[in-house]
Amino acid sequence: MELSFQTRTVADRTVLEVGGEIDVYTAPRLRERLVELVGDGVRQIVVDMERVEFLDSTGLGVLVGGLKRVRAQGGHLVLVCSQERILKIFRITGLERVFDIHPSVEEAVAAPVVMPDGTDAGISDDDTHDPSEQPRRGPAGDDGTTTASGH
Repeated sequence: MELSFQTRTVADRTVLEVGGEIDVYTAPRLRERLVELVGDGVRQIVVDMERVEFLDSTGLGVLVGGLKRVRAQGGHLVLVCSQERILKIFRITGLERVFDIHPSVEEAVAAPVVMPDGTDAGISDDDTHDPSEQPRRGPAGDDGTTTASGH
């Protein structure tokens, strides 16, 4: 499945419409696009995920990384998603407490911008981890550790 992007400006926000599947194969393209936007000075990003058909842990990691990158520059990133199958992933991982998720672009744009200076529910490095950065584990021993031989 192909990943598609379309960018537009609504009010003072940059809306990045994402379509297709965000997985281990396509997530690097999303990461590149978010890095490009922030590098271009964009600080208010709305990621519209209404046309996303699939999202895996690599995609979640890219979104978390994008949020951290924007916040490090004093900006804000929110998500638009009303699809239950995608929202369920955010709930299961606890990331619905990390991201501001709105059911429509209109609501996301109308919502007040909550900056990362402690005036909101907040996000700290302790609250966000990039699932794609988790160490890969080989076959585990009884104590859950691995050895060089994998046993």
